Amino acid sequence: MAAPCRRMASRSLLQFVSCFSRTAVGNTGLRQFSGTSVCRATLQTKSVTERASSPWKLMAAVCLQRLPVISTDLSPIEQQFRQMMRQMELEKSSLSDHELRLLEDAERMSRKQAEDYDSDEEDDRGDQEIVLAQDLEDSWEQKLKNFQPALRVKADVDKDLTSLERCLANSLVLLAEQQVGDEKLWLLPQTQWQEGETLRQTAERALAALPAAGFNATFLGNAPCGVYKYKLPKAARTGSSEGTKVFFFKAILSDGAPTAAPNAPLLWVKKGELQRYLKPAYMMKIDRFILGL
Repeated sequence: MAAPCRRMASRSLLQFVSCFSRTAVGNTGLRQFSGTSVCRATLQTKSVTERASSPWKLMAAVCLQRLPVISTDLSPIEQQFRQMMRQMELEKSSLSDHELRLLEDAERMSRKQAEDYDSDEEDDRGDQEIVLAQDLEDSWEQKLKNFQPALRVKADVDKDLTSLERCLANSLVLLAEQQVGDEKLWLLPQTQWQEGETLRQTAERALAALPAAGFNATFLGNAPCGVYKYKLPKAARTGSSEGTKVFFFKAILSDGAPTAAPNAPLLWVKKGELQRYLKPAYMMKIDRFILGL
């Protein structure tokens, strides 16, 4: 009697359940237990338990960029190349209608100055006033002199980091001042993930929660473009909260600038200015996917 009991005690729970399903339960017509089902249920329970007890908090952030509004200034070699291409195009091109009209006017004036000029050639025009092509060019030149293009560089606006109209020839990135532990840091807009939503929905919620009158942004895909893992300050750490994992999503600002709230903690900075406001470890992570277009 002791030997059978010893063999039964040495068996695992899974083997005992499988044996039970093949003998007693199989004869009663009830649904049999499967070893695979038991393992799957065990793994699911373990995953939920680990997620609930994980000391890392999940967050999603959005990298919102305003693309350049105007073209950048050409470098000296780019200016030389443009001049060369224009010269080649001019040499290979045919005469335009305006250039042909200039030649006709010049030929007509030369005939009028000749001794054998016949005035009957102009009778078909009647009393209609003749406007020479050169007169048109003079009027166009005068309009060009009176035209004042908008300034490409506005010193007063470019220094205002809260203005979306600064540095129109550069790409800008939105930064938001957020509370992390006992200190305030400049970060990409982020918020904590909630049960039942995707990480992209969390990033969209982080953008909608900013103190501005709504950003019209286009997200570039459903998958994150980067991740950053950091630990909270020692004063803010607890047994259930040790640090945060931030997943980044890229978005492009669409047409229409929002009206920011007064004194809103928001900055629009160029890629070269990010290091002034971001911590080195954080900057190293986002520098991989921010393009300085």
